[in-house]
Amino acid sequence: MKGKDIPVGSYNKITDGVIFSAKTNPDGIALKIRRKDGFYEVSYAQLLENLRKIAGYLKSKGFEKGDRAAVVGENCPEWAMSHLGILWAGGIVVPLDSRATPSEWAHILRHSESRFLFTSSRFYDDIIEIKDQVENLEEVISFSSENPEPNLDYILSNAEPIENPVELKREDIAIILYTSGTTGLSKGVMLTHNNILSNIDMMLKVLEIDQTDTFFSVLPIHHVFEGTCGFLTPLTIGCLIFFARSLKPKELLEDLKTARPTVFLAVPLLLDKLLMGIKKNLKKAPPVKKGLFYSLKSISKLFSMIGGKKASTILFKRVREQLGLEKLKYLISGGAALPRWISKEYELMGFPIFQGYGLSETSPVVSANLPDKCKNESVGLPLPGVEVRILDPDPDGIGEIAVKGPIVMKGYYKNEEATKKVFRDEWFLTGDMGKIDKDGFLYVTGRKKSVIVTKGGKNIYPEEIEEELLKSPFIKEILVFARIHPRTKTEEIHAIIHPDFEFLDEWAKEQGIEITDEKVNEIMEKEIDKANESLADYKRVRSFSLREEEFPKTTTQKIKRYLFEQGGVEIK
Repeated sequence: MKGKDIPVGSYNKITDGVIFSAKTNPDGIALKIRRKDGFYEVSYAQLLENLRKIAGYLKSKGFEKGDRAAVVGENCPEWAMSHLGILWAGGIVVPLDSRATPSEWAHILRHSESRFLFTSSRFYDDIIEIKDQVENLEEVISFSSENPEPNLDYILSNAEPIENPVELKREDIAIILYTSGTTGLSKGVMLTHNNILSNIDMMLKVLEIDQTDTFFSVLPIHHVFEGTCGFLTPLTIGCLIFFARSLKPKELLEDLKTARPTVFLAVPLLLDKLLMGIKKNLKKAPPVKKGLFYSLKSISKLFSMIGGKKASTILFKRVREQLGLEKLKYLISGGAALPRWISKEYELMGFPIFQGYGLSETSPVVSANLPDKCKNESVGLPLPGVEVRILDPDPDGIGEIAVKGPIVMKGYYKNEEATKKVFRDEWFLTGDMGKIDKDGFLYVTGRKKSVIVTKGGKNIYPEEIEEELLKSPFIKEILVFARIHPRTKTEEIHAIIHPDFEFLDEWAKEQGIEITDEKVNEIMEKEIDKANESLADYKRVRSFSLREEEFPKTTTQKIKRYLFEQGGVEIK
């Protein structure tokens, strides 16, 4: 069955989609992962029965409609079943960031008043250590029988199932998602069943997806991008979700070749790493093969200039086959801004890459590029049913992006003050700056809090400068902001650079030179000068410092900017 024919608009709750999929595709595989002893698969009929038993167990423990239960763990079928089992019981799911610290989990568990916690064995001991610090936490349930009962194996073998899910209204809260943002303290985003179902319905109206599709799950499932788009959406259609074991290159490639996905959700950092992997393998290839690749790329570039996208698809079919991506219909980038040079590289190799835009507070997808309507330098057109407005635009049409529609959150949990700050009438204020072109495509220029205003009143968006500098193969990560110069006491544009040391080492080896601190500084000065040439004078980087380790990041791999730009910091 095609996604656009599924009656999502008539559903009252998220689990209605799973019921529909189990009726129309009972023997189809819903969840799949490779493990040491082979593949573990869950059919739609089994998934439905498992949800009933998890919900039955929770109800036997006094779990009531509207109660909270948390889930923490790596992407796997057990995570998915626990999440859906909580919803079946009428509860609210609190997904925890598996990269957070135990003390952060304890804070969220207390704040959300979660009564139960489902966890993978990897985090079980850490959770048990903090359990006494969380009075409201009654039970910890492991995904694995390696840990004491109650665990999922015990529940699925012994619990009395609840045949039908607890009745809910579309406006009831389904998920409280604690953000791990770039601006500091996390807030609990309350997403209703209506928020999530509306976003799924909108996506199914614009994407050509049906029950034969395979989704490849590699992004953290607790995050709203993967949670809505890569987890709940495919299960509403009746698709297969293939969970990657890890981000280790060997395992990732092995899983991709097995899954042969048609839909692959990614963030820019992952796409950059895949691209680097392709280039690294190419370096090892014989000269003839290497020459052929670059010849094909030149031909592809020529055809793309005259509008022949099919040429790229044909020319680089072998490359996509070697990655297990020859069946790919959608390679969707979200979570952070996708540099145009990265999307261009993928387009030239015939990958169906599309950039979208969204936030935790919008369930998440606001806009997306599509095969017949695509400008990857933008974040696409708003989804049907979503309104986007630019507030207080400057002479260039840039202002704060505001969103209205059924995808916008109910508010922040136990935080009315923060909720009021992000709404102007019915419009949600995203905190992102952007503009809309004559064709209706949305462009994001940067975060409102990150904008640098010069003495002459000009706005500088650090992300624009960062994208220009990241074109350099010598730079792996960068953060640009305004700092006060110690001598002149004037504000200037400063860059903190984390060099690509691996590339530097390879380059030095090829050049037959030794990499010293002085040499790295010299290279970075040249790269900055090169980038500055394409920037207006007031946007140019005037000073820089080097950073040996990677920047601390959010789940979606965005640098935690607030840790470094506390407003005009003096250069030491």
